[in-house]
Amino acid sequence: MISARKRIGYALGYIELGVLDAARKELAAIDATDARRPDVLLAWLELSMAGGEWEEVIRLAPELIAGNPTDERPWTAWAYALRERQRITEARDVLLRGERLIVKPTVLVDYNLACYFALLGDLAEARRRLQRVFARDPAWRAEAADDPDLTALHPL
Repeated sequence: MISARKRIGYALGYIELGVLDAARKELAAIDATDARRPDVLLAWLELSMAGGEWEEVIRLAPELIAGNPTDERPWTAWAYALRERQRITEARDVLLRGERLIVKPTVLVDYNLACYFALLGDLAEARRRLQRVFARDPAWRAEAADDPDLTALHPL
């Protein structure tokens, strides 16, 4: 029998390669006793993100957060899925809640919040967030220059 840990590893590799059906089969083959483990749920979250299954991301993320509210990935995934569903205010609010709980937020948190604020018309806060992003990692300027969510701020 293949362990859940190995199946997760296989699934994540398949996701990275874009072979989502194979990843789904690996995760589905995990024994039912392990199916609700956080690492298994996180792998399902990554598969759902890769496949654009936004409603599944919106369903899984709160469960992962309930188990570990300091983990950044479920917060950013949940907010992004809401954004993809055009629920921008909810996306902003979710990520603002997460920002307070994540131990060491990466620049992605500020970047995504900048996008949400820009889409909601709060350009001052969007600029403030982007400046924090650029101060931490100037390479994000190129990403921001092409991001349609930040069009209201161009030129940067």
